[in-house]
Amino acid sequence: MAFDIEMIKKVYSNFSSRIEAARKIVGRPLTLSEKILYTHLWDGNAKTAFIRGTDYVDFAPDRVAMQDATAQMALLQFMQAGRPQVAVPSTVHCDHLITAKSGAEIDLPHANTESKEVFDFLASVSNKYGIGFWKPGAGIIHQVVLENYAFPGGMMIGTDSHTVNAGGLGMVAIGVGGADACDVMAGLPWELKFPKLIGVKLTGKLNGWASAKDVILKVAGILTVKGGTGAIVEYFGDGAENLSCTGKGTICNMGAEIGATTSTFGYDKSMERYLRATNRADVADAANNIAEHLTGDAEVYANPENYFDQLIEINLDELEPYLNGPFTPDLATPISQMKAAAEANGWPLKVEWGLIGSCTNSSYEDLSRAASIAKQAIDKGLGIKAEFGINPGSEQVRYTANRDGLLGTFEDLNATIFTNACGPCIGMWDRTGAEKAEKNTIVHSFNRNFAKRADGNPNTFAFVTSPEIVAAIAIAGDLGFNPLTDTLTNNRGEQVKLDPPVGDELPLNGYAVEDAGFQAPAEDGSGVQVLVSPTSHRLQLLDPFPAWEGTDLKGLKLLIKAKGKCTTDHISMAGPWLKFRGHLDNISNNMLIGAVNFFNDKTDDVKNALTGEYGPVPATQRDYKAQGLGSIVVGDENYGEGSSREHAAMEPRHLGVRAVLVKSFARIHETNLKKQGMLALTFADKEDYDKIQEDDIIDIHGLSTFEPNVPLQVDLHHADGSKDIIVVNHSYNAQQIEWFRAGGALNIIRKEAALKAAGL
Repeated sequence: MAFDIEMIKKVYSNFSSRIEAARKIVGRPLTLSEKILYTHLWDGNAKTAFIRGTDYVDFAPDRVAMQDATAQMALLQFMQAGRPQVAVPSTVHCDHLITAKSGAEIDLPHANTESKEVFDFLASVSNKYGIGFWKPGAGIIHQVVLENYAFPGGMMIGTDSHTVNAGGLGMVAIGVGGADACDVMAGLPWELKFPKLIGVKLTGKLNGWASAKDVILKVAGILTVKGGTGAIVEYFGDGAENLSCTGKGTICNMGAEIGATTSTFGYDKSMERYLRATNRADVADAANNIAEHLTGDAEVYANPENYFDQLIEINLDELEPYLNGPFTPDLATPISQMKAAAEANGWPLKVEWGLIGSCTNSSYEDLSRAASIAKQAIDKGLGIKAEFGINPGSEQVRYTANRDGLLGTFEDLNATIFTNACGPCIGMWDRTGAEKAEKNTIVHSFNRNFAKRADGNPNTFAFVTSPEIVAAIAIAGDLGFNPLTDTLTNNRGEQVKLDPPVGDELPLNGYAVEDAGFQAPAEDGSGVQVLVSPTSHRLQLLDPFPAWEGTDLKGLKLLIKAKGKCTTDHISMAGPWLKFRGHLDNISNNMLIGAVNFFNDKTDDVKNALTGEYGPVPATQRDYKAQGLGSIVVGDENYGEGSSREHAAMEPRHLGVRAVLVKSFARIHETNLKKQGMLALTFADKEDYDKIQEDDIIDIHGLSTFEPNVPLQVDLHHADGSKDIIVVNHSYNAQQIEWFRAGGALNIIRKEAALKAAGL
């Protein structure tokens, strides 16, 4: 039986009436995305037709999911909200704080010792507030959610950008910062700008070496890392119905890499099969009863150009495997062109590591297809020329794959089986030799490949591809190897060719597991004590941020003018810094250390306006804070792309940065800045970015009359006595302006809770 089945049935009971109300208001057939959005309005039935990309709308998500790195800050904030229990079903998943090094048998016990304080905190706070807790080793959050909680037509938010993975089971699942999660867990509406819609029509059927991963790798090449910003990507067509449920999850998962709000598929037989295979026949039965509402209206898919803001068509019959990278997940190269591209660009052809796993590709189907390649290699007398690592997606997947011999096949090919956790995908990889910073190539089935992402080495050229292509290239040890056409020399000196992968959508003998790793919360958590040591270097209770002082901001120092790509990895690195995710002051020592300074092309090296000397970004900002001086960060396009981590907004706020001014923002990061009481501003004229000089003193005018759709003025006082006045835009609505004035959204929640407790 499914978790929260009564909640799911309640959601479904309102579907028909709410969709009918929405159709009448909108006056036309509805896409699946619109159906889910309109059925989850905070106020119930639709009373107005919302304008895509313009209207802010309050929604009522069905559930919240948090991983251990982001859950710390989300729950530290929730503890300040004054609520006795979460208002919606919520879960915590311990998957980020486990370093991959020697293999699961050694790495997991080490993590349980190293991060015991954090795991104990998360377990106790979950127990107190009615939150389901998944222990270390239980699996990667998004695979566990797909196996246990996702349901067609539902709406979920999660404190991880790859929450979107649940679109593989027909959800609208959206990555957010911890403050948003705190709102929903506190029983408040969740605000989102009504998304635009991108339709992707899939025809045909995958064959040969092509996989679901190649669909999103191709889409990423088309849309780029910002092409999906502010939009939901909805997949449809006979090609969509030919994909497995976990394959759909893979496609939705990497929608985060194109900036999409989320991605989703309509309910179909593959989803029903997956629900039944994962012991959720009750959900499948309930979904079947309203199946017509769990996909877009027929008229939409018959004439998609009339219903979507953008339309893409992909014929799966013709789809070729892709490798995307290096250093960005949207640089898409068909495998037939990779050798030439690598040689032309100087990418190292020798592959050092092949890695399979992550929330994107760690299902049973993924492992079975990759294992079929590994078995061929063994049977055909081939060894492996790159090191090989596997991260199963969950304990259920690991146990079942081990029972069916898949893991044994990998081990016969000398692979290391890491813990059921994120590991190298999010920088938790203790890779021997990475500290030498040597130029090298790795291939992996992950989702992101920014510089330093996997191993901390800026010279690791990482390429994203499918698990089966990872296996083939790891066997060949050559980035230019094309298994569709090329042969390899076996141990008998023969030329042999790998056959296309085969695998099982679902385990033929069903899933099995002894201990999935779930810990249910106490029925009554009122007596549970959550203790945080005042001397801890891992956890720190939060103090409220100060409210806006009521005046324009004047005399701001320029902390850094970031050049080029500046992701949340650049603003707040992961890897070894993950251990400080629950201690705001300590983790703030990584603030913007990966951003490139426009004025010297160096990282973590900015001019201190007080001393005239160059030094680390966090230390410079701490100097400003000590003197009571505010500062501003200037950035380029799509600032804050990548992970949902709100630390990238909280660290500048904590250290005294007052505003971030950029050419454009990634959606989640812009929202996170607003939630924390920061000013998130964009150049009205992007060429004004060039007017920012290193020694500028900056004023921001118009805050006393701060209102929606009214630009602000920024004065740039240059060191030579000259001055530039520029116009900057913002996307704040009335409620978000109140967040700014209050010093952050949590301050408003805290005040409301105090008034309620006092009976006022």
